[in-house]
Amino acid sequence: MTGYASLKTLPEETIGDKITRKILVGEKEMVVFWKMKAGARAAMHQHPHEQIFWLLSGRMEFTLGGEKRTCLPGDLGVIPGNTPHEAYFPEDTEVIDVFAPPRADMFEGGDTYLGR
Repeated sequence: MTGYASLKTLPEETIGDKITRKILVGEKEMVVFWKMKAGARAAMHQHPHEQIFWLLSGRMEFTLGGEKRTCLPGDLGVIPGNTPHEAYFPEDTEVIDVFAPPRADMFEGGDTYLGR
């Protein structure tokens, strides 16, 4: 996409009963806005894409490599490509992820770690 978008008008995808996401894709990166309901989980996984997260609201119990940490609103993190990571959301949470390059697997059903 070239130009501008509004979060209000981006299509929303529902994943199971606890996760929704809105995706904006550029040529070299993509941004994903997630809403996680309490109890949502992204099981341990890895991908070749670099990932940056920004926790907007709620709380995330996050494991990167072997390090566990509680992330709160305003926290950001960088996940190098091919690094195992997982997340659990004990309360309703909003988070933004940036992936580079874009993750084609999200459009091909390859993100089964989200528990569809």
